[in-house]
Amino acid sequence: MSSNLNSILIEGNLVRDPLLRSTSRGTQICTFTLASNRFSRQDSGLEKEVGFFNVESWSKLAEHCYSQGHKGRGVRVVGRLKQDRWNGTDGKPRSRVTIVAEHVEFRPEFKRETNDPASYADAPGKALATAVAEGFPPEAVEAAFMAAEAEEMEF
Repeated sequence: MSSNLNSILIEGNLVRDPLLRSTSRGTQICTFTLASNRFSRQDSGLEKEVGFFNVESWSKLAEHCYSQGHKGRGVRVVGRLKQDRWNGTDGKPRSRVTIVAEHVEFRPEFKRETNDPASYADAPGKALATAVAEGFPPEAVEAAFMAAEAEEMEF
C-alpha cells in the first residue's frame, strides 16, 4: 500500500507567542498560529489576502519552536496537513486542518539600538554586517533583504 503526497511549505509571521504543553506520556507539543500574506493584482490595484494557519510541532522541535518563537517573528514551516474530525455537541460533524511541522526555520532577528524611527535609515546595512559577522553567507543575506524589500514595496 502506498501513501499519497501530503506536503506543505509555508512562510509567514507568528500571530501570538507559541504555547507549549505535554502529553500524558511527557512528549512536548508546541502550537502556534502563522499568518501568511498573498498579494495579487486586481483591476482596482494590489489586493492583499491573509491566511491564518494552525501549526503544531512535537518533541525536540516543539521545544525549539517554543524557545525561539514569539509574536511577529518570521518563520518558514515544512510539514504535512492533518485533519481532525469529530461530532460537535449539536451532533453535527466538525473538522479542522492543522499543519504538523517537520522542519521549522525562524528568520534572523536584528536588534535595534533604539526605537527612534530616524535611526532605522541604515538598519539594513547594520543588519547585513551583523549577519555576515555571525557567519551567514553575504549573498544569501543580500538576497533575503532584497526579497523582504520587494514584499514591502507597494505597486
